[in-house]
Amino acid sequence: MLEYPQWKKVMLWGFTLLLAAAALPSMLGSTSLKWPDVLPSPTVNLGLDLAGGSHIMLEANPEQVTEQRLENMEEGVRDALRSAEPRIRFGDMSTQNDQLSFILDSDADVDRAREEILPLINGSGIITEWNLDVVDETRFVLTQTEDGVENAVSQAMDGAIEVIRKRIDGLGTREPTIIRQGDTRIVVQVPGLQDPDELKEQLGKTARLEFKLVDQNALPSDVAQGIAPPGSQIFPFAEGTPQEGTGLAVRRLGGIKGDNLTDANASRDPNTNAPVVDITFNPEGGAKFATLTQQNVNKPFAIILDGKVLSAPNINEPILGGRAQISGNFTADETAQLAISLKSGALPVDLAVVEERTVGPDLGADSIKRGMIAMLIGSIAVIALMVASYGRFGVYATIALVFNVMMLLGIMAIANSTLTLPGIAGFVLTIGAAVDANVLINERIREERKRGRRVIAAVENGYKEASRAIYDANVTNFIAGVLLFLFGSGPIRGFAVVLIVGLFTSVFTAVTLTRLWVAGWLRKSRPKDITI
Repeated sequence: MLEYPQWKKVMLWGFTLLLAAAALPSMLGSTSLKWPDVLPSPTVNLGLDLAGGSHIMLEANPEQVTEQRLENMEEGVRDALRSAEPRIRFGDMSTQNDQLSFILDSDADVDRAREEILPLINGSGIITEWNLDVVDETRFVLTQTEDGVENAVSQAMDGAIEVIRKRIDGLGTREPTIIRQGDTRIVVQVPGLQDPDELKEQLGKTARLEFKLVDQNALPSDVAQGIAPPGSQIFPFAEGTPQEGTGLAVRRLGGIKGDNLTDANASRDPNTNAPVVDITFNPEGGAKFATLTQQNVNKPFAIILDGKVLSAPNINEPILGGRAQISGNFTADETAQLAISLKSGALPVDLAVVEERTVGPDLGADSIKRGMIAMLIGSIAVIALMVASYGRFGVYATIALVFNVMMLLGIMAIANSTLTLPGIAGFVLTIGAAVDANVLINERIREERKRGRRVIAAVENGYKEASRAIYDANVTNFIAGVLLFLFGSGPIRGFAVVLIVGLFTSVFTAVTLTRLWVAGWLRKSRPKDITI
Protein backbone atom coordinates (compact mmCIF):
# COMPACT_ATOMS: atom_id res chain seq x y z
CA MET A 1 0.00 0.00 0.00
CA LEU A 2 2.77 2.43 0.96
CA GLU A 3 5.23 1.28 -1.69
CA TYR A 4 4.90 3.52 -4.73
CA PRO A 5 8.04 3.43 -6.91
CA GLN A 6 9.32 6.80 -8.04
CA TRP A 7 8.68 5.99 -11.72
CA LYS A 8 5.06 5.23 -10.97
CA LYS A 9 4.59 8.50 -9.09
CA VAL A 10 6.13 10.44 -11.99
CA MET A 11 3.97 8.59 -14.51
CA LEU A 12 0.72 9.19 -12.59
CA TRP A 13 1.45 12.86 -11.91
CA GLY A 14 2.67 13.43 -15.46
CA PHE A 15 -0.47 11.89 -16.95
CA THR A 16 -2.70 13.90 -14.63
CA LEU A 17 -1.00 17.24 -15.16
CA LEU A 18 -0.79 16.74 -18.94
CA LEU A 19 -4.54 16.24 -19.29
CA ALA A 20 -5.27 19.03 -16.83
CA ALA A 21 -3.03 21.38 -18.82
CA ALA A 22 -4.93 20.47 -22.00
CA ALA A 23 -8.04 21.97 -20.41
CA LEU A 24 -6.44 25.37 -19.78
CA PRO A 25 -6.84 26.83 -23.32
CA SER A 26 -10.60 26.16 -23.15
CA MET A 27 -10.85 27.55 -19.61
CA LEU A 28 -8.83 30.69 -20.43
CA GLY A 29 -10.82 31.34 -23.61
CA SER A 30 -13.54 33.19 -21.71
CA THR A 31 -11.10 35.24 -19.59
CA SER A 32 -8.71 38.10 -20.23
CA LEU A 33 -5.73 35.76 -19.78
CA LYS A 34 -4.05 34.58 -22.97
CA TRP A 35 -2.67 31.12 -23.66
CA PRO A 36 0.86 31.33 -25.16
CA ASP A 37 0.78 30.96 -28.94
CA VAL A 38 3.93 28.82 -28.97
CA LEU A 39 2.17 26.07 -26.99
CA PRO A 40 -0.40 23.62 -28.36
CA SER A 41 -3.92 24.88 -27.74
CA PRO A 42 -6.51 22.10 -27.93
CA THR A 43 -9.95 23.52 -27.32
CA VAL A 44 -13.45 22.19 -26.79
CA ASN A 45 -15.83 23.28 -29.54
CA LEU A 46 -19.24 24.54 -28.48
CA GLY A 47 -22.33 23.00 -30.03
CA LEU A 48 -25.13 24.81 -31.83
CA ASP A 49 -27.16 25.22 -28.63
CA LEU A 50 -24.23 26.98 -26.91
CA ALA A 51 -22.35 28.85 -29.65
CA GLY A 52 -25.25 29.51 -31.99
CA GLY A 53 -25.03 28.69 -35.68
CA SER A 54 -27.05 27.43 -38.61
CA HIS A 55 -29.64 24.67 -38.69
CA ILE A 56 -30.77 23.32 -42.06
CA MET A 57 -33.08 20.42 -42.91
CA LEU A 58 -32.69 18.86 -46.35
CA GLU A 59 -35.15 16.54 -48.10
CA ALA A 60 -34.48 14.15 -50.97
CA ASN A 61 -36.76 13.14 -53.81
CA PRO A 62 -36.86 9.32 -53.91
CA GLU A 63 -38.34 9.34 -57.42
CA GLN A 64 -35.00 10.59 -58.70
CA VAL A 65 -33.32 7.47 -57.34
CA THR A 66 -35.83 5.32 -59.22
CA GLU A 67 -35.19 7.20 -62.48
CA GLN A 68 -31.42 6.94 -62.06
CA ARG A 69 -31.63 3.18 -61.45
CA LEU A 70 -33.71 2.75 -64.59
CA GLU A 71 -31.17 4.68 -66.66
CA ASN A 72 -28.26 2.70 -65.22
CA MET A 73 -30.06 -0.59 -65.86
CA GLU A 74 -30.86 0.44 -69.42
CA GLU A 75 -27.23 1.24 -70.14
CA GLY A 76 -26.09 -1.99 -68.49
CA VAL A 77 -28.56 -4.13 -70.45
CA ARG A 78 -27.57 -2.47 -73.74
CA ASP A 79 -23.87 -3.09 -73.11
CA ALA A 80 -24.48 -6.69 -71.97
CA LEU A 81 -26.54 -7.64 -75.02
CA ARG A 82 -24.21 -5.89 -77.48
CA SER A 83 -21.08 -7.48 -75.98
CA ALA A 84 -22.56 -11.02 -76.04
CA GLU A 85 -20.98 -13.48 -78.49
CA PRO A 86 -22.68 -13.68 -80.90
CA ARG A 87 -24.38 -10.33 -80.42
CA ILE A 88 -27.98 -10.42 -79.19
CA ARG A 89 -30.12 -8.11 -81.32
CA PHE A 90 -33.00 -6.21 -79.73
CA GLY A 91 -35.24 -3.22 -80.27
CA ASP A 92 -38.10 -1.10 -78.91
CA MET A 93 -36.30 -0.47 -75.61
CA SER A 94 -38.19 1.93 -73.35
CA THR A 95 -38.34 3.03 -69.71
CA GLN A 96 -41.98 4.02 -69.40
CA ASN A 97 -44.10 3.40 -66.29
CA ASP A 98 -40.98 2.83 -64.15
CA GLN A 99 -40.21 -0.31 -66.14
CA LEU A 100 -37.47 -1.27 -68.57
CA SER A 101 -38.76 -3.26 -71.52
CA PHE A 102 -37.34 -4.40 -74.85
CA ILE A 103 -38.03 -6.98 -77.58
CA LEU A 104 -35.53 -9.53 -78.92
CA ASP A 105 -35.28 -9.96 -82.66
CA SER A 106 -35.21 -13.75 -82.31
CA ASP A 107 -36.86 -16.02 -79.74
CA ALA A 108 -33.80 -18.26 -79.98
CA ASP A 109 -31.86 -15.66 -77.97
CA VAL A 110 -34.24 -15.63 -74.98
CA ASP A 111 -32.19 -17.97 -72.79
CA ARG A 112 -28.88 -16.28 -73.68
CA ALA A 113 -30.36 -12.86 -72.98
CA ARG A 114 -31.63 -14.03 -69.60
CA GLU A 115 -28.15 -15.27 -68.68
CA GLU A 116 -26.62 -11.93 -69.64
CA ILE A 117 -29.17 -9.90 -67.65
CA LEU A 118 -29.42 -11.97 -64.46
CA PRO A 119 -26.02 -10.80 -63.07
CA LEU A 120 -27.23 -7.19 -63.47
CA ILE A 121 -30.45 -7.61 -61.51
CA ASN A 122 -29.28 -9.88 -58.69
CA GLY A 123 -27.59 -6.98 -56.87
CA SER A 124 -26.25 -7.93 -53.44
CA GLY A 125 -28.20 -11.19 -53.44
CA ILE A 126 -29.66 -10.36 -50.02
CA ILE A 127 -32.87 -8.86 -51.41
CA THR A 128 -34.60 -9.07 -54.77
CA GLU A 129 -34.07 -5.67 -56.38
CA TRP A 130 -35.57 -6.35 -59.82
CA ASN A 131 -38.26 -8.66 -61.19
CA LEU A 132 -37.63 -10.10 -64.64
CA ASP A 133 -40.57 -11.27 -66.77
CA VAL A 134 -40.73 -12.49 -70.35
CA VAL A 135 -43.97 -11.52 -72.10
CA ASP A 136 -45.15 -12.71 -75.52
CA GLU A 137 -42.10 -14.97 -75.80
CA THR A 138 -39.59 -12.23 -76.75
CA ARG A 139 -40.49 -9.12 -74.71
CA PHE A 140 -38.41 -8.68 -71.55
CA VAL A 141 -39.82 -6.52 -68.75
CA LEU A 142 -37.70 -5.48 -65.74
CA THR A 143 -39.53 -3.94 -62.77
CA GLN A 144 -37.99 -2.48 -59.63
CA THR A 145 -39.15 -4.14 -56.41
CA GLU A 146 -40.26 -2.12 -53.41
CA ASP A 147 -37.41 -3.57 -51.32
CA GLY A 148 -34.93 -2.67 -54.04
CA VAL A 149 -36.13 0.93 -54.19
CA GLU A 150 -36.03 1.29 -50.39
CA ASN A 151 -32.51 -0.13 -50.29
CA ALA A 152 -31.38 2.21 -53.07
CA VAL A 153 -32.90 5.25 -51.34
CA SER A 154 -31.25 4.26 -48.05
CA GLN A 155 -27.85 3.90 -49.74
CA ALA A 156 -28.34 7.23 -51.52
CA MET A 157 -29.10 8.97 -48.22
CA ASP A 158 -26.06 7.42 -46.53
CA GLY A 159 -23.91 8.54 -49.45
CA ALA A 160 -25.42 12.04 -49.29
CA ILE A 161 -24.46 12.34 -45.61
CA GLU A 162 -20.82 11.56 -46.41
CA VAL A 163 -20.76 14.05 -49.30
CA ILE A 164 -22.31 16.75 -47.08
CA ARG A 165 -19.70 16.12 -44.39
CA LYS A 166 -16.86 16.51 -46.90
CA ARG A 167 -18.32 19.73 -48.28
CA ILE A 168 -18.74 21.28 -44.84
CA ASP A 169 -15.17 20.32 -43.96
CA GLY A 170 -14.09 21.99 -47.20
CA LEU A 171 -15.69 25.23 -46.01
CA GLY A 172 -13.35 25.23 -43.02
CA THR A 173 -16.03 24.75 -40.35
CA ARG A 174 -15.59 22.19 -37.59
CA GLU A 175 -17.69 19.67 -35.73
CA PRO A 176 -20.92 19.77 -37.75
CA THR A 177 -23.83 17.62 -36.65
CA ILE A 178 -25.20 15.67 -39.62
CA ILE A 179 -27.94 13.19 -38.85
CA ARG A 180 -30.53 11.37 -40.89
CA GLN A 181 -34.15 12.01 -39.94
CA GLY A 182 -36.70 9.58 -41.28
CA ASP A 183 -36.24 7.99 -44.69
CA THR A 184 -35.59 11.03 -46.87
CA ARG A 185 -34.45 13.90 -44.63
CA ILE A 186 -31.07 15.05 -43.32
CA VAL A 187 -30.53 17.59 -40.53
CA VAL A 188 -27.34 19.67 -40.68
CA GLN A 189 -26.20 21.85 -37.78
CA VAL A 190 -23.03 23.92 -38.04
CA PRO A 191 -22.02 25.74 -34.82
CA GLY A 192 -20.63 29.24 -35.14
CA LEU A 193 -21.90 29.78 -38.70
CA GLN A 194 -24.27 32.72 -38.49
CA ASP A 195 -24.75 33.20 -42.25
CA PRO A 196 -26.29 30.04 -43.74
CA ASP A 197 -26.38 31.30 -47.35
CA GLU A 198 -22.97 29.88 -48.28
CA LEU A 199 -23.84 26.61 -46.57
CA LYS A 200 -27.18 26.38 -48.38
CA GLU A 201 -25.54 27.08 -51.72
CA GLN A 202 -22.94 24.40 -51.15
CA LEU A 203 -25.33 21.74 -49.85
CA GLY A 204 -28.04 22.45 -52.40
CA LYS A 205 -25.61 21.94 -55.27
CA THR A 206 -25.76 18.35 -56.51
CA ALA A 207 -22.42 18.66 -58.37
CA ARG A 208 -23.40 15.90 -60.80
CA LEU A 209 -20.86 16.24 -63.60
CA GLU A 210 -21.42 14.53 -66.94
CA PHE A 211 -19.68 14.46 -70.30
CA LYS A 212 -22.09 13.62 -73.14
CA LEU A 213 -21.72 13.62 -76.89
CA VAL A 214 -23.69 16.28 -78.74
CA ASP A 215 -26.37 14.92 -81.11
CA GLN A 216 -25.35 16.60 -84.36
CA ASN A 217 -28.40 15.20 -86.15
CA ALA A 218 -30.81 17.18 -83.98
CA LEU A 219 -32.58 19.98 -85.86
CA PRO A 220 -32.18 23.41 -84.23
CA SER A 221 -35.86 24.12 -84.80
CA ASP A 222 -36.86 20.94 -82.93
CA VAL A 223 -34.42 21.68 -80.08
CA ALA A 224 -35.87 25.17 -79.72
CA GLN A 225 -39.29 23.59 -79.26
CA GLY A 226 -37.95 21.08 -76.75
CA ILE A 227 -38.18 18.12 -79.15
CA ALA A 228 -35.26 15.71 -78.90
CA PRO A 229 -34.46 12.93 -81.40
CA PRO A 230 -34.87 9.30 -80.20
CA GLY A 231 -32.06 8.35 -77.87
CA SER A 232 -31.22 11.97 -77.01
CA GLN A 233 -32.29 14.57 -74.49
CA ILE A 234 -32.14 18.34 -74.23
CA PHE A 235 -30.25 20.26 -71.55
CA PRO A 236 -30.41 24.06 -71.16
CA PHE A 237 -27.25 26.14 -71.17
CA ALA A 238 -26.15 27.47 -67.78
CA GLU A 239 -26.69 31.07 -66.73
CA GLY A 240 -23.92 33.39 -67.83
CA THR A 241 -22.97 31.35 -70.90
CA PRO A 242 -23.24 32.95 -74.35
CA GLN A 243 -25.99 30.47 -75.28
CA GLU A 244 -28.05 31.16 -72.14
CA GLY A 245 -31.75 30.71 -72.84
CA THR A 246 -31.22 27.99 -75.43
CA GLY A 247 -30.85 24.24 -75.19
CA LEU A 248 -28.56 21.53 -76.54
CA ALA A 249 -29.45 17.99 -77.63
CA VAL A 250 -27.04 15.33 -76.33
CA ARG A 251 -26.90 11.56 -76.46
CA ARG A 252 -28.68 10.17 -73.42
CA LEU A 253 -26.42 7.14 -73.00
CA GLY A 254 -22.77 6.41 -73.57
CA GLY A 255 -21.25 9.41 -71.80
CA ILE A 256 -19.02 9.65 -68.74
CA LYS A 257 -20.11 10.66 -65.25
CA GLY A 258 -18.08 12.50 -62.67
CA ASP A 259 -18.18 9.56 -60.25
CA ASN A 260 -14.64 8.68 -61.31
CA LEU A 261 -13.10 12.00 -60.27
CA THR A 262 -10.26 11.85 -57.76
CA ASP A 263 -9.38 15.54 -57.55
CA ALA A 264 -10.61 18.99 -58.52
CA ASN A 265 -8.80 22.29 -58.04
CA ALA A 266 -9.57 25.89 -58.88
CA SER A 267 -6.99 27.47 -61.18
CA ARG A 268 -6.68 29.80 -64.16
CA ASP A 269 -6.40 29.13 -67.85
CA PRO A 270 -2.78 29.91 -68.86
CA ASN A 271 -3.94 31.39 -72.18
CA THR A 272 -6.88 33.57 -71.09
CA ASN A 273 -6.25 33.84 -67.34
CA ALA A 274 -9.94 33.00 -66.86
CA PRO A 275 -10.94 31.02 -63.71
CA VAL A 276 -11.26 27.31 -64.47
CA VAL A 277 -11.42 24.02 -62.60
CA ASP A 278 -8.82 21.34 -63.27
CA ILE A 279 -10.14 17.80 -62.75
CA THR A 280 -8.38 14.46 -62.49
CA PHE A 281 -9.95 11.05 -63.15
CA ASN A 282 -9.05 7.75 -61.53
CA PRO A 283 -7.56 5.07 -63.85
CA GLU A 284 -10.99 3.72 -64.78
CA GLY A 285 -12.42 7.16 -65.52
CA GLY A 286 -9.27 8.23 -67.33
CA ALA A 287 -9.50 5.18 -69.61
CA LYS A 288 -13.17 5.88 -70.38
CA PHE A 289 -12.45 9.54 -71.08
CA ALA A 290 -9.55 8.63 -73.37
CA THR A 291 -11.72 6.15 -75.28
CA LEU A 292 -14.54 8.67 -75.65
CA THR A 293 -12.25 11.33 -77.07
CA GLN A 294 -10.33 8.90 -79.29
CA GLN A 295 -13.50 7.61 -80.93
CA ASN A 296 -15.06 11.04 -81.44
CA VAL A 297 -12.30 13.31 -82.72
CA ASN A 298 -13.65 16.45 -84.42
CA LYS A 299 -17.01 15.99 -82.72
CA PRO A 300 -18.43 18.25 -79.97
CA PHE A 301 -19.17 16.99 -76.48
CA ALA A 302 -21.08 18.75 -73.73
CA ILE A 303 -19.85 19.39 -70.18
CA ILE A 304 -22.99 19.25 -68.05
CA LEU A 305 -23.17 20.22 -64.38
CA ASP A 306 -26.40 19.66 -62.44
CA GLY A 307 -28.46 19.40 -65.62
CA LYS A 308 -27.09 22.56 -67.26
CA VAL A 309 -24.55 22.79 -70.08
CA LEU A 310 -21.43 24.71 -69.11
CA SER A 311 -19.79 24.44 -72.51
CA ALA A 312 -19.71 22.23 -75.59
CA PRO A 313 -16.13 22.22 -76.91
CA ASN A 314 -14.95 20.32 -79.94
CA ILE A 315 -12.69 17.30 -79.47
CA ASN A 316 -9.69 18.36 -81.50
CA GLU A 317 -7.53 15.43 -80.42
CA PRO A 318 -7.69 12.53 -77.96
CA ILE A 319 -7.45 13.65 -74.34
CA LEU A 320 -5.15 11.20 -72.56
CA GLY A 321 -3.66 11.14 -69.08
CA GLY A 322 -6.93 11.35 -67.17
CA ARG A 323 -6.93 15.15 -66.84
CA ALA A 324 -9.39 17.72 -68.15
CA GLN A 325 -10.43 21.31 -67.60
CA ILE A 326 -13.86 22.80 -66.95
CA SER A 327 -14.29 26.34 -68.18
CA GLY A 328 -17.21 28.71 -68.26
CA ASN A 329 -18.22 32.19 -67.22
CA PHE A 330 -16.96 31.60 -63.66
CA THR A 331 -15.71 33.95 -60.99
CA ALA A 332 -12.80 32.94 -58.76
CA ASP A 333 -15.17 32.25 -55.85
CA GLU A 334 -17.42 30.11 -58.06
CA THR A 335 -14.52 27.96 -59.23
CA ALA A 336 -13.39 27.49 -55.61
CA GLN A 337 -16.88 26.35 -54.55
CA LEU A 338 -17.24 24.15 -57.63
CA ALA A 339 -13.89 22.51 -56.88
CA ILE A 340 -15.03 21.73 -53.32
CA SER A 341 -18.29 20.24 -54.63
CA LEU A 342 -16.60 18.10 -57.29
CA LYS A 343 -13.82 16.95 -54.95
CA SER A 344 -16.28 15.89 -52.27
CA GLY A 345 -18.30 13.97 -54.85
CA ALA A 346 -21.73 14.34 -56.38
CA LEU A 347 -24.79 14.00 -54.24
CA PRO A 348 -26.47 10.72 -55.19
CA VAL A 349 -29.83 12.48 -54.97
CA ASP A 350 -30.95 16.10 -55.15
CA LEU A 351 -31.58 17.72 -51.77
CA ALA A 352 -33.96 20.62 -51.21
CA VAL A 353 -33.88 22.90 -48.17
CA VAL A 354 -37.21 22.48 -46.36
CA GLU A 355 -36.29 24.20 -43.09
CA GLU A 356 -33.63 26.62 -41.96
CA ARG A 357 -33.00 28.71 -38.90
CA THR A 358 -30.17 30.60 -37.33
CA VAL A 359 -29.51 30.31 -33.61
CA GLY A 360 -27.90 33.37 -32.02
CA PRO A 361 -25.09 33.08 -29.45
CA ASP A 362 -27.05 34.91 -26.74
CA LEU A 363 -29.18 31.89 -25.89
CA GLY A 364 -26.08 29.71 -25.69
CA ALA A 365 -24.31 32.21 -23.42
CA ASP A 366 -27.28 32.15 -21.07
CA SER A 367 -27.24 28.34 -21.09
CA ILE A 368 -23.53 28.28 -20.30
CA LYS A 369 -24.05 30.75 -17.45
CA ARG A 370 -26.85 28.73 -15.93
CA GLY A 371 -24.91 25.50 -16.39
CA MET A 372 -21.86 26.95 -14.67
CA ILE A 373 -24.01 28.20 -11.79
CA ALA A 374 -25.51 24.74 -11.39
CA MET A 375 -22.04 23.17 -11.52
CA LEU A 376 -20.69 25.67 -8.96
CA ILE A 377 -23.56 25.15 -6.52
CA GLY A 378 -23.30 21.38 -6.89
CA SER A 379 -19.55 21.45 -6.40
CA ILE A 380 -19.75 23.57 -3.26
CA ALA A 381 -22.44 21.33 -1.77
CA VAL A 382 -20.48 18.15 -2.55
CA ILE A 383 -17.21 19.59 -1.22
CA ALA A 384 -18.85 20.76 2.02
CA LEU A 385 -20.45 17.37 2.58
CA MET A 386 -17.27 15.42 1.87
CA VAL A 387 -15.03 17.55 4.10
CA ALA A 388 -17.57 17.54 6.94
CA SER A 389 -18.06 13.78 6.73
CA TYR A 390 -14.54 12.49 6.13
CA GLY A 391 -12.08 15.22 7.17
CA ARG A 392 -8.69 14.78 5.51
CA PHE A 393 -10.04 12.03 3.26
CA GLY A 394 -12.79 14.43 2.19
CA VAL A 395 -10.15 17.00 1.25
CA TYR A 396 -8.40 14.40 -0.91
CA ALA A 397 -11.73 13.60 -2.57
CA THR A 398 -12.28 17.33 -3.22
CA ILE A 399 -8.88 17.76 -4.87
CA ALA A 400 -9.54 14.64 -6.93
CA LEU A 401 -12.86 16.16 -8.00
CA VAL A 402 -11.10 19.29 -9.32
CA PHE A 403 -8.62 17.18 -11.27
CA ASN A 404 -11.48 15.06 -12.53
CA VAL A 405 -13.24 18.04 -14.10
CA MET A 406 -10.02 19.38 -15.63
CA MET A 407 -8.98 16.00 -17.02
CA LEU A 408 -12.43 15.46 -18.48
CA LEU A 409 -12.29 18.85 -20.18
CA GLY A 410 -8.72 18.18 -21.33
CA ILE A 411 -9.60 14.85 -22.95
CA MET A 412 -12.52 16.46 -24.78
CA ALA A 413 -10.21 19.25 -25.97
CA ILE A 414 -7.58 16.80 -27.24
CA ALA A 415 -10.28 14.77 -29.02
CA ASN A 416 -11.68 18.01 -30.51
CA SER A 417 -15.10 17.10 -29.13
CA THR A 418 -18.12 19.33 -29.14
CA LEU A 419 -19.74 20.43 -25.89
CA THR A 420 -23.50 20.83 -25.97
CA LEU A 421 -26.06 21.77 -23.35
CA PRO A 422 -26.70 18.09 -22.50
CA GLY A 423 -22.91 17.80 -22.23
CA ILE A 424 -22.96 20.45 -19.47
CA ALA A 425 -25.62 18.32 -17.78
CA GLY A 426 -23.18 15.43 -18.08
CA PHE A 427 -20.53 17.53 -16.35
CA VAL A 428 -22.88 18.30 -13.46
CA LEU A 429 -23.80 14.62 -13.20
CA THR A 430 -20.11 13.66 -13.25
CA ILE A 431 -19.41 15.94 -10.29
CA GLY A 432 -22.09 14.27 -8.22
CA ALA A 433 -21.16 10.76 -9.28
CA ALA A 434 -17.39 11.29 -9.05
CA VAL A 435 -17.36 11.24 -5.27
CA ASP A 436 -19.41 8.05 -5.11
CA ALA A 437 -16.22 6.03 -5.31
CA ASN A 438 -14.66 8.00 -2.46
CA VAL A 439 -17.78 7.56 -0.33
CA LEU A 440 -17.59 3.78 -0.83
CA ILE A 441 -13.86 3.74 -0.02
CA ASN A 442 -14.16 5.96 3.05
CA GLU A 443 -17.11 4.05 4.45
CA ARG A 444 -15.28 0.79 3.94
CA ILE A 445 -12.21 2.18 5.76
CA ARG A 446 -14.48 3.32 8.60
CA GLU A 447 -15.94 -0.21 8.89
CA GLU A 448 -12.49 -1.76 8.89
CA ARG A 449 -11.42 0.52 11.77
CA LYS A 450 -14.52 -0.42 13.75
CA ARG A 451 -13.52 -4.05 13.34
CA GLY A 452 -10.23 -3.25 15.07
CA ARG A 453 -7.85 -3.24 12.13
CA ARG A 454 -4.83 -1.00 12.28
CA VAL A 455 -4.74 2.20 10.28
CA ILE A 456 -2.65 0.98 7.34
CA ALA A 457 -4.49 -2.36 7.13
CA ALA A 458 -7.87 -0.61 7.30
CA VAL A 459 -6.95 1.81 4.54
CA GLU A 460 -5.52 -0.93 2.34
CA ASN A 461 -8.56 -3.19 2.75
CA GLY A 462 -10.87 -0.22 2.27
CA TYR A 463 -9.43 0.57 -1.15
CA LYS A 464 -9.14 -3.07 -2.15
CA GLU A 465 -12.66 -4.17 -1.22
CA ALA A 466 -14.45 -1.00 -2.35
CA SER A 467 -12.73 -1.07 -5.73
CA ARG A 468 -14.68 -4.16 -6.78
CA ALA A 469 -18.04 -2.47 -6.30
CA ILE A 470 -16.71 0.71 -7.94
CA TYR A 471 -15.58 -1.10 -11.08
CA ASP A 472 -18.82 -3.09 -11.35
CA ALA A 473 -20.95 0.04 -11.05
CA ASN A 474 -18.91 1.95 -13.63
CA VAL A 475 -18.95 -0.94 -16.12
CA THR A 476 -22.76 -0.88 -16.14
CA ASN A 477 -22.72 2.90 -16.59
CA PHE A 478 -20.19 2.53 -19.40
CA ILE A 479 -22.44 0.07 -21.24
CA ALA A 480 -25.36 2.47 -20.90
CA GLY A 481 -23.21 5.34 -22.22
CA VAL A 482 -22.05 3.32 -25.23
CA LEU A 483 -25.63 2.39 -26.11
CA LEU A 484 -26.68 6.04 -25.83
CA PHE A 485 -23.87 7.01 -28.19
CA LEU A 486 -24.58 4.26 -30.73
CA PHE A 487 -28.34 4.65 -30.91
CA GLY A 488 -28.72 8.31 -29.96
CA SER A 489 -28.16 11.37 -32.08
CA GLY A 490 -27.25 15.02 -31.61
CA PRO A 491 -27.71 16.09 -27.97
CA ILE A 492 -28.00 12.49 -26.74
CA ARG A 493 -24.57 11.71 -28.16
CA GLY A 494 -23.15 14.84 -26.54
CA PHE A 495 -24.37 13.66 -23.17
CA ALA A 496 -23.05 10.13 -23.81
CA VAL A 497 -19.55 11.40 -24.67
CA VAL A 498 -19.23 13.36 -21.43
CA LEU A 499 -20.66 10.44 -19.46
CA ILE A 500 -18.24 7.87 -20.92
CA VAL A 501 -15.15 10.03 -20.59
CA GLY A 502 -16.25 11.11 -17.12
CA LEU A 503 -16.42 7.47 -15.97
CA PHE A 504 -12.74 6.93 -16.77
CA THR A 505 -11.55 10.19 -15.23
CA SER A 506 -13.72 9.65 -12.13
CA VAL A 507 -12.35 6.19 -11.44
CA PHE A 508 -8.78 7.32 -12.09
CA THR A 509 -8.93 10.38 -9.83
CA ALA A 510 -11.14 8.91 -7.09
CA VAL A 511 -9.30 5.61 -6.76
CA THR A 512 -5.79 5.88 -8.18
CA LEU A 513 -4.88 9.47 -7.31
CA THR A 514 -6.42 9.55 -3.83
CA ARG A 515 -4.71 6.25 -3.04
CA LEU A 516 -1.37 7.77 -4.10
CA TRP A 517 -1.96 10.80 -1.85
CA VAL A 518 -3.18 8.76 1.12
CA ALA A 519 -0.19 6.42 0.79
CA GLY A 520 2.19 9.36 0.81
CA TRP A 521 0.58 10.85 3.90
CA LEU A 522 0.54 7.55 5.81
CA ARG A 523 4.13 6.82 4.94
CA LYS A 524 5.24 10.29 6.04
CA SER A 525 3.13 10.80 9.18
CA ARG A 526 2.60 7.22 10.42
CA PRO A 527 -0.60 8.18 12.32
CA LYS A 528 -1.82 5.83 15.03
CA ASP A 529 -5.43 6.76 14.34
CA ILE A 530 -7.44 8.52 11.65
CA THR A 531 -10.58 10.61 11.80
CA ILE A 532 -12.98 9.41 9.15
